[in-house]
Amino acid sequence: MLTHAQIWNALDRLAARSGLSASGLAKKAGLDPTTFNKSKRITPDGRARWPSTESVAKSLAATATPMEIFVQLIDGTRAPPKRSVPLIGLAQAGRAGFFDDAGFPVGHGWDEVAFPAVTDEHAYALEISGKSMEPAYRDDAVIVVSPAASIRRGDRVVVKTKDGEVMVKELKRRSSKSIELRSLNPEFADRTLPVRDVQWMHRVLWASQ
Repeated sequence: MLTHAQIWNALDRLAARSGLSASGLAKKAGLDPTTFNKSKRITPDGRARWPSTESVAKSLAATATPMEIFVQLIDGTRAPPKRSVPLIGLAQAGRAGFFDDAGFPVGHGWDEVAFPAVTDEHAYALEISGKSMEPAYRDDAVIVVSPAASIRRGDRVVVKTKDGEVMVKELKRRSSKSIELRSLNPEFADRTLPVRDVQWMHRVLWASQ
């Protein structure tokens, strides 16, 4: 059974591993700076108070922390340290020089973003621009992509065609001859691509929201 102290301690650990104070974590998450103060953890009549689900969710999103890492922080076990993965804008991804033939990030022009629990050494991040992927991904959302991750029907994927087009879709079906993709925004048409026209397809592991 979870206790109030476990959840609050996990939030304190989350702040510390991100180099923040409790109030700094609250501000980074877009909350009132006093949200996680010690005084807010007890009601006026002396009872223990739970943090809101919304405040926890916003803190995880602001620090790019998956739920499984937060569970480790609740248990008090050591969470894997963050490491940097290369980051570019989705609009840049179709240009030459950013990926090799296998879809691994190469070359110059990449920024970096810290992300925990990434084991794929070739993982990379893309920053979404525009509204073409709403409501799944908002403008300025960051997605982390793994070339090594296995892909199943229903997974969200980044696909690059041999003519340089890069798109983020949901895998609807794949056969030996074609790849059927469902658009994340219902206002945009689904796509069916011949396998011979696809240079690579990688799975989206995580997205900031």
